[in-house]
Amino acid sequence: MGRIVLDKVVKRFGDVEVIPPLDLTIEEGEFTVFVGPSGCGKSTLLRLIAGLEDVSDGAIQIDGQDATALPPAQRRLAMVFQSYALYPHMSVRKNIAFPLKMAGLPKEEQDRRVAAAAAALNLNDYLDRRPGQLSGGQRQRVAIGRAIVREPSAFLFDEPLSNLDAALRVGMRLEISELHKRLNTTMVYVTHDQVEAMTMADKIVVLHAGVIEQVGSPLELYHEPRNLFVAGFIGSPKMNFMTGTEATSRGAHTIGVRPEHITASFDSGAWKGRVGVSEHLGSDTFLHVLDTGLAESITVRVDGEFSARHGDTVWLTPIEDKIHRFDEKGDRK
Repeated sequence: MGRIVLDKVVKRFGDVEVIPPLDLTIEEGEFTVFVGPSGCGKSTLLRLIAGLEDVSDGAIQIDGQDATALPPAQRRLAMVFQSYALYPHMSVRKNIAFPLKMAGLPKEEQDRRVAAAAAALNLNDYLDRRPGQLSGGQRQRVAIGRAIVREPSAFLFDEPLSNLDAALRVGMRLEISELHKRLNTTMVYVTHDQVEAMTMADKIVVLHAGVIEQVGSPLELYHEPRNLFVAGFIGSPKMNFMTGTEATSRGAHTIGVRPEHITASFDSGAWKGRVGVSEHLGSDTFLHVLDTGLAESITVRVDGEFSARHGDTVWLTPIEDKIHRFDEKGDRK
């Protein structure tokens, strides 16, 4: 259960079409991530699936049923929002059980589902606490537990980790990914963070101005981006782009090279430049190389022991079979 099909779905706000006709299939049990910059339509698309926004045109099917006009409560979907939306006066146990109580389930069934969710999310020690006594990560787990007990066909996550600090985000990424493996339930996850998308997804949907730019596995998008937008959005640090002679000599309008696919040397290489800012991360260092005549700055990932200093002259050499080529429209060649 949990197969979702969007057939020529359109969303308009007044006369403004924020999502042009869009087709997408999310398979049963898949972890699908919608990713893109702010304003690209990813949260709007999630809300259309949830039934929190009306579809202007087209159709949505959930498990083979036309759900286009169904209210949210009848879609068998559970949504986890950016804000935890917990009741501060209720215990964790009562917060998790609340949707079951509202649905009129017997107390025994409520207790069974709450116990299962608490075990899955390591919340057993916190069931009698109130939200104000919990950390941000624990509160988000309670919000997820409240979704789990509904036993939905699919979970919808709308940037659930954006309120957490960096360390907690990493931990919760792992917890949500592990939860998906255990539950084997469809999950649709919205984020602007391409690192979250790359580390969590079975399938990534890259959106830009309401349009799907590319759909594929994380490695497909990394190795074979369809266009300049996807190439520049997927990967951290972002891909380096160059035009001019370097591109035309390789039969392209623009070439792209990822920082990890460029070697640096003090002795010789294809491109000469000057070291600007160096970002030392321990095992790796990111060099921002200036004055190459190819781009304003070229970012290179080198070993953390590479002893370049500000102002040093370095030589850069791209790995030829890792160079991406794009035509004048920005499409992959």
